[in-house]
Amino acid sequence: MKKPPEKLRSGFTTGAAAAAAAKAGLLFLLTGQTPASVTIRFLTGEPIRIAVHGCTQVSPNKARVTIIKDAGDDPDITHKAEIGAEVTLDDTASPGTRHITGGIGVGVVTKPGLEIPPGQAAITPGPMTMITNSIKEVLSEHPTDAGIQVNVFVPEGERLAQKTLNARLGILGGLSILGTTGIVRPMSHDAYVATIEKAMDVARAADATHLVLTTGRRSERFSQALWPHLKDVAFIQIGDFFQKAMSAAAQRGFDSVTLAVFFGKAVKMAQNIPHTHAAKSELTLKTLAQWTLEISGNQVLADSVAKANTARHAFDPLMAEAPAVVAHVAEQARRCAQGFADHRLKVGYVIFDYEGIVVVDTEAE
Repeated sequence: MKKPPEKLRSGFTTGAAAAAAAKAGLLFLLTGQTPASVTIRFLTGEPIRIAVHGCTQVSPNKARVTIIKDAGDDPDITHKAEIGAEVTLDDTASPGTRHITGGIGVGVVTKPGLEIPPGQAAITPGPMTMITNSIKEVLSEHPTDAGIQVNVFVPEGERLAQKTLNARLGILGGLSILGTTGIVRPMSHDAYVATIEKAMDVARAADATHLVLTTGRRSERFSQALWPHLKDVAFIQIGDFFQKAMSAAAQRGFDSVTLAVFFGKAVKMAQNIPHTHAAKSELTLKTLAQWTLEISGNQVLADSVAKANTARHAFDPLMAEAPAVVAHVAEQARRCAQGFADHRLKVGYVIFDYEGIVVVDTEAE
């Protein structure tokens, strides 16, 4: 009997960590006691107890608290990062004043198109609400007439942000403080899809009408060299999210899209696979082998394609003996992309070899 799979552990977002830090800091200032942990509520209403990593008194009216973010079993670049908040009681402010800002390591929005206007700290509405709710919970038991200032910070935020797409979105100087509910669901792809959609929103706000969609940094780098006249915001990495990216582009009213990828992803896209990571290699290669036989009539070549370890291994012999098969893959992928976009925009398709040379361009044919 197979052992049942272990349940994956959920975690909490940077926004939830910031809310916990804010609550702990305010509790410390109003009670004089250092909390070992605090309970906050996700925006779903679920409570979570979060351990306090560090709590120091900066001045009589200011406390500095840090939390270690725990992404559960779906770790990302911010997993185990310190997320902090400096909480200040401002006796000079009007009673009831609440002011939430971003400090060191929190990015600043510099481009239109996001839910946060340019010039403001990249703290999305979800975390803002969680921080505000956490403050209210403390004040319900420990009221004060002082205004409350919360300055969110991430000590390593600027370094960590270099490993994200923040700069492309126009978020500079640090990380975004994110979270729609506060919960990190393991194996959830919501955050990546949201990043794709936000990148498209930024491109739309910059009056881009054409997008170049790539699946990773390398294909994007080759694409930027191929189309140097396009703005940076027009290049968007979609990872494995083929269907969702095409649907998002269509919904935002772009005129046209070019998919610029390597052969392995192209083969999966050509078989109408919505999420290309999930596709099984042996099945996609079997179909590729059938296309090879139909187009080239070369049984030996088709057999070698079927036995290849990956589509990449099949690429060189196909280019040498039956380049029409590679062109067929590009055309099929283009048609599938149009289908996922509900035929609402024009789609072009480029396949690079693994040195960055264009081997197929459907627009040039």
